[in-house]
Amino acid sequence: MTPTLVRNLRNADPSAPADTGTRARDWAEIQERMLAPLYEAVYDRLEVGAATRMLSLGCGSGLALLIAAARGAQVTGVDSDRDRLALARARLLPDEGAEGAPAHRARLHESGLPPGAGADGAPYDLITVFEPIGCAAGDSEGLVPALEAALPLAARGATVALTGWGPPERCATAPVLRVAARLTESARPPRPGGWRPTLRDDLEDVAARTGLRPDGSGRVSCPFGYADQESAVRGLLSTGLFDAAVRATDRSQVEKEVAEALHPYRRPDGTVWMPNVFRYLVCTT
Repeated sequence: MTPTLVRNLRNADPSAPADTGTRARDWAEIQERMLAPLYEAVYDRLEVGAATRMLSLGCGSGLALLIAAARGAQVTGVDSDRDRLALARARLLPDEGAEGAPAHRARLHESGLPPGAGADGAPYDLITVFEPIGCAAGDSEGLVPALEAALPLAARGATVALTGWGPPERCATAPVLRVAARLTESARPPRPGGWRPTLRDDLEDVAARTGLRPDGSGRVSCPFGYADQESAVRGLLSTGLFDAAVRATDRSQVEKEVAEALHPYRRPDGTVWMPNVFRYLVCTT
């Protein structure tokens, strides 16, 4: 299993406002690997390998794609975040444009969907969504139309893997996420979109709304481990789950309150360790 305790980033100024490029690097260097056990569990369950043609919606900076490609899969990633996608491109296509570079290894798209899994336009047999839903009201709303647009590119009977947060009582990060909702609501009248407890049927609801047939599920332990509090704050803010709180107050205030919420999870050696459980739902088209 991929280690989740990440290195100390002492060269960064935690009080400085983060531009999009900095946040993308924080995601790639600190936070993204926390979900590696989830990626591995899904790939093991689905026997991802050389015969797999995979489309990843919201591929981020590409770690899940990289793991699948290492298993021999032909991978395509789509993401609207230009900075994260640039990091994915550096990981997956380091020799892009060079003479003799393997153009078929991976494909990455910033907007829109590709015509198919390969140059021949063959359909995908696996679609993955590794951006977990279930911690904010309405956080699946954008997923439904994205899936509806992607499903025509999949083969008949293809597999779709959806992921979400586990029950709040199994996720030590849940109280920290509540900080985002509290700060947002303190600065303006409450409105939908804040933190909420994960509902048991979040993933099944998405499947039903997109016409998918559930065909199994699982839970995976994904502890969030950080070398120190500074790395924890930077990693958590890179997820985007605190963006509304930053807009409602300011980044320094959010960082301060997130750091305070992390105190119960600090260990004597200064590291931060938060056990979490994530859930995946396997569906067929």
